[in-house]
Amino acid sequence: MSADPQNAPSPEAPERPSISARLRSATAAAHERAEHAPFIDDLMSGRLDTFEYQRLAVQLYFVYEALENVGAHLAGDPVADAVLDEKLLRVPRLGADLASFGIDPRSATPLPAVARYVAAIESTRTDPARFVAHHYTRYLGDLSGGQVVAHRMREHYGVESTGLSFYSFDGIDKLKRYKDAYRSRVDELPLDDEAVERMIDEAVAAFDHNQAVFEDLDGARAA
Repeated sequence: MSADPQNAPSPEAPERPSISARLRSATAAAHERAEHAPFIDDLMSGRLDTFEYQRLAVQLYFVYEALENVGAHLAGDPVADAVLDEKLLRVPRLGADLASFGIDPRSATPLPAVARYVAAIESTRTDPARFVAHHYTRYLGDLSGGQVVAHRMREHYGVESTGLSFYSFDGIDKLKRYKDAYRSRVDELPLDDEAVERMIDEAVAAFDHNQAVFEDLDGARAA
């Protein structure tokens, strides 16, 4: 006797990817493009000099200043609070690094791509989901590839630790454990599908902004 198809168990719906998995997948191509920008490739390969690293650090100062100002503005928001952490703050360290080189970032001018990047970050003051996208792309990158950058700057250019404190995260003993916990908090964000899509789109845009910064740095060097 054949089984009644009406009583057969319905197939389980495939499990939906987590927010962090969707972010990683959506930004993979943009991440790859930014990582292999000529300026970064030359810097990481030892074909430039300490001055070019300093130029990068100055421009990053403007980016992190905007990001951390918006983070302070959004403190108390349940979405932003899921990722905000004083141990991640980079502006004081970047400022100290630049001071060790005798550089005052207030005397510098943001490159056009940096100005656009800063404007994009500042536009997230009213949209915590998009703010998290920028937070995710910057700080997880610092906790991952940033460690390689610090090693290469020491190896190729002899940059002292006093100029690389940006890449040190006091209070975070196990970087992988911290990154895993960070992704878990992102996965649990109280967001609807539309907000998640905005976050993903903004994360892709953040990587594109980052690549544009590298292109401006490269163009200014060529000039």
